[in-house]
Amino acid sequence: MRKLFFLGIYLLCANGFGQSSVKELLNKYNDHSVPYIYVEELSRLTTAPFLLDAREVEEYNISHLEHAIHVGFKKFNISKTTGLPTDKNTTIVVYCSIGVRSEIIGKKLIADGYTSVYNLYGGIFEWVNKGKKVYGSNQEETPKVHAYSKYWGSYLLKGTKVYE
Repeated sequence: MRKLFFLGIYLLCANGFGQSSVKELLNKYNDHSVPYIYVEELSRLTTAPFLLDAREVEEYNISHLEHAIHVGFKKFNISKTTGLPTDKNTTIVVYCSIGVRSEIIGKKLIADGYTSVYNLYGGIFEWVNKGKKVYGSNQEETPKVHAYSKYWGSYLLKGTKVYE
């Protein structure tokens, strides 16, 4: 009887107080004003989109998507960001760790007149979780991913978590 009691408590805690899914997390923090692009869709594009990394430089230096340009989040200023496409119809995919900060940056791009802006669903974590490659500051493939914090890092299921 005692074992059943503890099993019941365990199941209650695991289901009632467990980690939410990426979908629930994005529904909680995002308003979906920037359309998502999923890892599979991004992987299948025949024309490479313009990739913007909306994480901080410490995160970007650990790893990033190939050919992504770092734009940051805290100090992002569209008028001071160099390297953005001059053609405002260029397809831009913004990503961060999981997709919250990138939506905010995506909104700023849309407000500035960019017409084809997407938020990578699940961010770099989902990219790595799906077995896709990331690259370090030396532009070589790496298993490392900056996990941001223990909480957010719990959504990174593959790769080597870095918290520095």
